[in-house]
Amino acid sequence: MDALIKILRDFPAFLWRGWGAVAAIFLFIALWDLGSQIYGDMILPAPLKSFQAALALFHDSEFLSNLDLTVERVVVGFGVSLVVGTVLGLIAGFFVTASITSRPIITILMGMPPIAWIVLAMIWFGMGNATVEFTVIVASLPIVFIGALQGTRTLEDKFEEMADTFKVPLLMKFIDIYLPHIFSYIFPAWVSALGMAWKIVVMAELLAASDGIGASLAMARSQLDTETAMALVVIMVGLLMVVEYIFLEPIKQEVEKWRD
Repeated sequence: MDALIKILRDFPAFLWRGWGAVAAIFLFIALWDLGSQIYGDMILPAPLKSFQAALALFHDSEFLSNLDLTVERVVVGFGVSLVVGTVLGLIAGFFVTASITSRPIITILMGMPPIAWIVLAMIWFGMGNATVEFTVIVASLPIVFIGALQGTRTLEDKFEEMADTFKVPLLMKFIDIYLPHIFSYIFPAWVSALGMAWKIVVMAELLAASDGIGASLAMARSQLDTETAMALVVIMVGLLMVVEYIFLEPIKQEVEKWRD
């Protein structure tokens, strides 16, 4: 509870420190507008038109239904990746044999392009939720696994030896020594896996589903509706940025303060 109160107290300062990122976003929008003036709205709709189209989509019940479905798929796929990847990564980190055994499997999963997993999943599961969620899991799980593995493998022996010297209880040792270090590796991996899950869901829906944001993007592409396509891209990127930088980044900075 104290940590949550501290995060909320430091939140205004966190927003103030983000002025550089805000300036970069405005610079990107300015370059976007310049590109629109050069190539025209058919190729690259102006930012204002794209933002207006994005706001209009939130009044469309069909879009809201597709958005809910996409978010649900992200939550399911990312949730499974988070739990399974974290548990397996911790086991591999604490046991050398498990680490050696899992290394080639993780290498295969990391090296396999997501598009290949989508094709295989379409053959195995057909078109629908199972294909999308399976692709998210196999693409995000290795990221979480590696974060948990690194967190446990990089524990410094000197802290454990000091705790043993002073006969620190096991629970206190876990909370004060193991958990902060491991979590500082796992949490950034969770953030990266969440971004991966969001991108993979949209790509999988575009290729292997008839609903969701990805399917809406495919429909806009088939109709050459560039304005709607850009509006969907704006919404996807905007939602991910809100979750990552407004909610997750302050927590990440808080859990990594022990490094200083």
